[in-house]
Amino acid sequence: MIKITYPSYPYKIEMKDGKEHIFDPLRKKWVRLTPEEWVRQNFLQYLLQVKQYPASLIAVEKEIIVGELKKRFDILVYKNDLPWLLIECKEMNIPVEEAVFHQLLRYQSALQASHIIITNGNETKGWTTKEQGIIHLDSIPDYDN
Repeated sequence: MIKITYPSYPYKIEMKDGKEHIFDPLRKKWVRLTPEEWVRQNFLQYLLQVKQYPASLIAVEKEIIVGELKKRFDILVYKNDLPWLLIECKEMNIPVEEAVFHQLLRYQSALQASHIIITNGNETKGWTTKEQGIIHLDSIPDYDN
């Protein structure tokens, strides 16, 4: 398992139509604050502040085609114009287990990222994808320019 220490960040949260919304600085818009969105926003701040990933190379909740289905990935980091790190976020009470891993692999089949990550905010697991298979990661890869 990968240890993540989340940085503090002054999140902008407000009520709209009786529901909490959070401002996503990458998407530059207010989004519904669900338990999964809270995990996604914290993980994004970890990537930006701690790992120093370039914000301009991070895509959030974009549509992809998986087989004949339209799906949305949570976070995708690009490097050299190619998918590099694919992250699937789940809410904290969803265990990081085999079913989630298979969901991530379906997205991976369409994107072919070099690294894949699953997180629920408390538990984070990751792998590097190689021709010979997938290899467990002990940490989130550094983004070397």
